[in-house]
Amino acid sequence: MFSGGHNLRALREQLGLTMRDVENASARVAEKHRNDEFAIPPSRLSDIETKGVVPSVYRLYALAVIYRRDFLELLSWYGIDLNVVANDIDMALPTRSHFSGALANVKAVEVPIRIDPSFDPRRTANFGRMVEQWGTVPLAYLEQFKNCNYTYGYIGSEDLTMYPILPPGSFVQVDESKDTIVEGGWRSEYERPIYFVETRGGHTCCWCTLTRDDIILQPHPLSPVAARALRFPTEAEVIGQVVGVAMRLGEWRPVYDSVPSLKEREALN
Repeated sequence: MFSGGHNLRALREQLGLTMRDVENASARVAEKHRNDEFAIPPSRLSDIETKGVVPSVYRLYALAVIYRRDFLELLSWYGIDLNVVANDIDMALPTRSHFSGALANVKAVEVPIRIDPSFDPRRTANFGRMVEQWGTVPLAYLEQFKNCNYTYGYIGSEDLTMYPILPPGSFVQVDESKDTIVEGGWRSEYERPIYFVETRGGHTCCWCTLTRDDIILQPHPLSPVAARALRFPTEAEVIGQVVGVAMRLGEWRPVYDSVPSLKEREALN
């Protein structure tokens, strides 16, 4: 398998460019952006091609421009594949809920491309066993399914507002077209709309109730988080309604370590 440097050298030679050509072109890139970090002297290019020296992000960008190649492709030559971000995203657990934009540059995903004909969506089943074949699909082919009204959020590792319905570490799909708070009409807590709300202190998922001037951010009854009343819409903005959720069970730290028991909460009150 070629190293990144060998790939870059092969590409330069295929294009008929000398090291001096690359130096001159990178100098023009540096001049345009007023940043000398883009410049690549011949000695440095030689080190990159033959000695395994890893170029800086500036020089890698300049090489992508000069060689007419996708910058992300050059990154992959050095072991950075943005298509596997989804596999690594749980390495960090931010404490606050927020918008999730880490997957914006993913270009391909592994999806089921052939399902067992016996699969019955009405019955609970091990979906992994129902998939006969997985395949890599460029996201461009999935563009027909996009909906610009959807955005995605992440429930922070210390955000227990809607626990246990939405445990920390969950990803939520938010329909921005449903930003009007619905009052009443549900038969259970699972039918009551959950909203993704932005406040001056960050984001949160919660039930909402409107009064004359305020919005009440209501947590789940089993949550240790207290309800809050904020001025609406100056102090709180409803981004949309949560319409989907993806969560892992049993992999985050037990809430008992940080959540007081009912008896402890009664004592505090």
